[in-house]
Amino acid sequence: MDAGILLRKILSPAGRRDPWPLYASLHALGQVNALPQIPGSKMCAVVNGYEAVGEVLRDVRFVNLDRGNIADSRPDWEEHPFYTTLMGTIMFSNAAEHSRFRRLFGKVFTPRRVTAMEPAITALIDARLDRMAAAGADGGEIDFMTEFAYPVPAGVVGQLLGIPEADWAWVPPRTDLINEALNMRVNNAKVLEAADVATQELVDYYLELIARLRAEPGDDVTSGLIQEIDAAGGGVTDLELACNLVVTYNAAFSTTTPMFAAALVELLERPEQAARMRDVPEAAGPLVEEILRYQTSVHFVSRSASEDLTVHGVDIPKGGTILVMLGAANRDPKRFADPDVFDPERPENNPISFGVGPHYCLGAALSRREGALAMPRLLRRFPKLAIGANPQVNDSILLPSYLSLPVTLF
Repeated sequence: MDAGILLRKILSPAGRRDPWPLYASLHALGQVNALPQIPGSKMCAVVNGYEAVGEVLRDVRFVNLDRGNIADSRPDWEEHPFYTTLMGTIMFSNAAEHSRFRRLFGKVFTPRRVTAMEPAITALIDARLDRMAAAGADGGEIDFMTEFAYPVPAGVVGQLLGIPEADWAWVPPRTDLINEALNMRVNNAKVLEAADVATQELVDYYLELIARLRAEPGDDVTSGLIQEIDAAGGGVTDLELACNLVVTYNAAFSTTTPMFAAALVELLERPEQAARMRDVPEAAGPLVEEILRYQTSVHFVSRSASEDLTVHGVDIPKGGTILVMLGAANRDPKRFADPDVFDPERPENNPISFGVGPHYCLGAALSRREGALAMPRLLRRFPKLAIGANPQVNDSILLPSYLSLPVTLF
């Protein structure tokens, strides 16, 4: 079976639900696999091996989609707020423009800030656990996604960015609509229209937030960014900052929600590992790391060759697009022994779930810390926690997760 057939299977509804055997078949073909030429498409290869994925993501000659190269694939991009907002942000930019934003955010979005937030994160987690206890007090099922996996990351990134608590529930549904368009569905007119509306609403919201925090700054990332920009005499406009806040929220929120769901399912299927997460403080970090490897939150990104390039023997022509399969790389048998076995004690466990190189995810440290803080507290609070009937999964290959995950608490 060639890589083209495998990719079609991966992107099919069945493949989206269970891509792992198909990733194994890709690995059997090689680290990088050429795709058959399709008229009108620039997609020319999939990169699935751990080593090759790292090489591509570190190589600045493989560029991200940005304003400079989108017109070929989407001539009408300037008519859509979804594109005009995302293009030219820290997530969708390259070279000097990307470095300009990265330096700014690097001054404010720091590991020290994440550490300083731990008491607030813990308080937020405990408050949600109290609400879960009340919702499930009668012994019936409650939805883990609604009660925990959505509101905890929404509250954490809300605090981080200075979003008022009253708005914490307003942002995630609009972020979901953006992700629906990012999930290789921008050719669906209704999906793109919904993403356009959601994106514009978020930009308008963040512009108002920037104005408010400039007048009354707080101890949050957005206030810090405003102060850095103003102290430097500009360099980043309020509109650019608002657009970057859209993708920053996405990076910090959308990776954590599926991680919580995956963690719960994988741990409850392995009672001995759930007990370690609950009872052994130093085990939380390695368990989260293995969850990130075993059930990757973001399964792929794309890159375009800025010149003729060759990766592991596969030629990529200038302008050619490649799919970089993070989920497959985390199950590469050449990097991880017995990759389909859940093993938190595996040596040198360095999943590539958050990428590497210039576009390494800004929210990685926050997401990891949320997992290490939240899952032990959840399992200690509800030692009889069990998965209920009929969980509903989405069909996303970009961000596979659950639409609903019923649980019982007692």
